[in-house]
Amino acid sequence: MGVLAHALRHAARRSAAAPPSRGYRATALALEKLNVEGLASRVDLAGQNVLLRADLNVPLSKEDDFTVTDDTRLRAVVPTAKYLLEKGANVILCSHFGRPKGKVVETGKNGRLTPVVAPLQGLLGVDVKKVDDCVGVEVEAAANALKGGEVLLLENTRFYGGETKNDPELAAGLGKLADYFVMDAFGTAHRAHSSTAGVADHVKLSAAGFLLDKELKYLKGAVDEPNRPLCAIIGGAKVSTKLPVIESLIEKCDSILLGGGMIFTFYRALGYDVGESMVEEEYIELAGKLMKQAEEKGVKLLLPPDVILADKFAEDANTAIARASEISGEWMGLDVGPETLDLFKGEIENSNTIVFNGPMGVFEMEPFATGTITVAELMAAATERGATTIVGGGDSVAAVNQAGLGDKVSHISTGGGASLELLEGKELPGVAALSEA
Repeated sequence: MGVLAHALRHAARRSAAAPPSRGYRATALALEKLNVEGLASRVDLAGQNVLLRADLNVPLSKEDDFTVTDDTRLRAVVPTAKYLLEKGANVILCSHFGRPKGKVVETGKNGRLTPVVAPLQGLLGVDVKKVDDCVGVEVEAAANALKGGEVLLLENTRFYGGETKNDPELAAGLGKLADYFVMDAFGTAHRAHSSTAGVADHVKLSAAGFLLDKELKYLKGAVDEPNRPLCAIIGGAKVSTKLPVIESLIEKCDSILLGGGMIFTFYRALGYDVGESMVEEEYIELAGKLMKQAEEKGVKLLLPPDVILADKFAEDANTAIARASEISGEWMGLDVGPETLDLFKGEIENSNTIVFNGPMGVFEMEPFATGTITVAELMAAATERGATTIVGGGDSVAAVNQAGLGDKVSHISTGGGASLELLEGKELPGVAALSEA
């Protein structure tokens, strides 16, 4: 049976929504790693130095290259930092900032972490001392001088080229600053870096912060032990980055809804003309195999039956709605169509756990934002009735926040690549390195 026919058949046979519930169990991975509360129960942290790996990689104003324009990532580390401070610990914050590629950059997005000092002080309510390096004799002296309940910010870890290579010498240098390590940078947990994984070999105990712990419980718990039906909504421009996720989700989901630029590679696998729409030729055969795999597993892999077309990639383009099988000429698809949104609405309403990763169209342009915004609204409505809803991936998070619905879903993941790898079932180095619970 063709995928579109498969989709439409299931649309016609939708049953009433199952009773709402938020229930799911955290998986073994989330439970087997020590978290910050477990650390505090094992050790008296008063006066102890705790190295806290955070993600302080915030955007700066283009006008002055200094003012923080979005403090979301700074706010994300506050619960863990404040908890440690309340326990009397000294919090030694470390983070990367941009991509300086092993060179010291004085200012700007790849530069020193100085721009985050004042915002962090405001959020934490304590003085934040900063050093101009992240390892070495002077940094060790500053760490040893902390008296309890103080905060020390280390310099950009990526000033050292070895950071991204998990250099053991750099990891050992970081380990000299504290007896305990707390990992709370989920967005870099999929990287085996000195400050995310290697340092754990040089401390007494290492634990997950509140943010990382929550990510593990939601992303792993909701996908591996979901309250069914489990629905995944996967979008984005490139099919190449999402195929491993889709393949993994076929083993776990009841339904998978596809959108974004990647759908045209699937259409090509069905033999459709896609006009000037984006296609990754080398993945056409694999897309076809995934559709067959889903059908054999009894998983609904739903492609949009209609799309919004444009005659150019621009906000002022002429637009039209077309059936997926009727795209031709110089037209390109830039969003999913109204019939698709009706189809997706029924599937979302019938699901009790919903994961949304990747936009449905070019949401940055107003004429092609409807699909993504509507899915965000459907996610919010599902949350309201008691479903567990998870938004992961940078663009889908941005879209949900753009719609003003960030606080209307169960969980917004802070990691793009890390979210995808966790959904794929991969082990994250920054998690694997932590102490057992």
